[in-house]
Amino acid sequence: MTKIKTRFAPSPTGHLHVGGARTALFSFLLARKLGGEFLLRIEDTDQDRHQEDAVPKILEDLHWLGLHWDEGIEKGGPNGPYRQSERLELYSRYVQKLLDEGKAYYAFDTADELEAMRAAATAEKRSFHYPRPATLPTADDAEKAKSQGRPVVVRFICQAKDVTIHDDAFGDVTVPAGEMEDFIIRKADGFPTYYLANVVDDATMGITYIMRGQEFLGQTWRQVLLRAALGFAEPGYCHLPLIMDMQGRKLSKRDGDVDVFSFRKAGYLPEALISFIALLGWSPGMDKERMPLDEMIELFSTDGIGKSNAKFDRAKLLAFNTDAVAAATEDRLLETFNDYLSVNETPIPQGDDALLRHLLKINHGFRTFADIITKSGVLFQADDSYSFDQKAVEKVLVKGEKSGYAVLQEIRPLLAAADWTAESLQKLVDDFCAAGGLGMGKVAQPLRVAVTGTTISPTICETLLILGKVRTLARIDRCLNSRDQGPGTRDQDTRV
Repeated sequence: MTKIKTRFAPSPTGHLHVGGARTALFSFLLARKLGGEFLLRIEDTDQDRHQEDAVPKILEDLHWLGLHWDEGIEKGGPNGPYRQSERLELYSRYVQKLLDEGKAYYAFDTADELEAMRAAATAEKRSFHYPRPATLPTADDAEKAKSQGRPVVVRFICQAKDVTIHDDAFGDVTVPAGEMEDFIIRKADGFPTYYLANVVDDATMGITYIMRGQEFLGQTWRQVLLRAALGFAEPGYCHLPLIMDMQGRKLSKRDGDVDVFSFRKAGYLPEALISFIALLGWSPGMDKERMPLDEMIELFSTDGIGKSNAKFDRAKLLAFNTDAVAAATEDRLLETFNDYLSVNETPIPQGDDALLRHLLKINHGFRTFADIITKSGVLFQADDSYSFDQKAVEKVLVKGEKSGYAVLQEIRPLLAAADWTAESLQKLVDDFCAAGGLGMGKVAQPLRVAVTGTTISPTICETLLILGKVRTLARIDRCLNSRDQGPGTRDQDTRV
């Protein structure tokens, strides 16, 4: 039995979209489940859309998700090169083979001429199919047309017969001969089209099973015909259902916040995101949802892939991440927190493991690492750089039988004389509350607004400990001094 070999073949135009991540994941899982190989190559025949700086971004996104390949770009292997732009000579040989065997022909219509043909078909209320010439142009004809400045392409000859695609998700899909036309396999710039390059690459790289999005199913007949014409074995196919947002619209690369890197920057754990993506169109059965990668490998089967559109539920993803955070070890959280800081500009210093462990502890219950920045980031800003939430100032410092400003004035000298330990600060605040007949909130909140500008932070004693005595007093003084000028406002979203 042939060893299974799957592949992921992105066309880099930016960071890895979640749809592409799902294709890579399922291809990876199937190869690992069946003891096969997983290959990565770059499809860059569309030079107008290709973005070279997106290649390392996609590789980094895959590594971050834990999807490591056995062969391909960056890793190497016996079937390289693994960029289509470096395989043009190979494609030319196969195009020439089709020309020599009378299975393809040159064409040199201009864009205006093609548009006129389409317009005529529309006016006559018929479908447009490219009209194959009765006498196929020769290579000399093509050279002459090229010398005249006409675009010279090569078109594949479609035989007049239905094509049936055997797909493991959608079953047998038959495309009638009347819906097919001679299509371009080499463009005027000398680059092959996706259809030819894809077929040649899969065959010469030994790919035996292809997983990709449902949107490619309608194009697969072209690859079936090309494979047959070139004498290549047919691989297995599994087209994956569309991914929709909660309003029923298809997610696309234009939705900039649904790529892997956006969720990494937003403070999600890779294990949460990969577990969520796995369920976009696949069910392992047994009502299982949150799974580590090794368990996904054990349970994965194409039998669990459905045809119904998948819904990208952000609330569910956040719940997955909250659970992943709660289940993670301290070392794992430290590792991923450092990674989060490495891809974001925050006031919290990266690499200070003792400090980061402390922040993870005092922010217990956070959902994403962004929550830690929201609650604690202001503590690492310069003491004169944070702004005040005017609503918090009005509610906490101005209003009330005893204003928060009065509380700050009374407690400041006590803080100035205090030992700066957790026990001493807690006792000081407790005693101050008892002496004044005040609830903890009536004291903690004014202090919190004074030293952070908002009502959101870790516990007040933890907040003061992180700041230290000198910075705490400086911030209280800044708040008190700003009374008369009116402290600057800030948006209710207190992220820094």
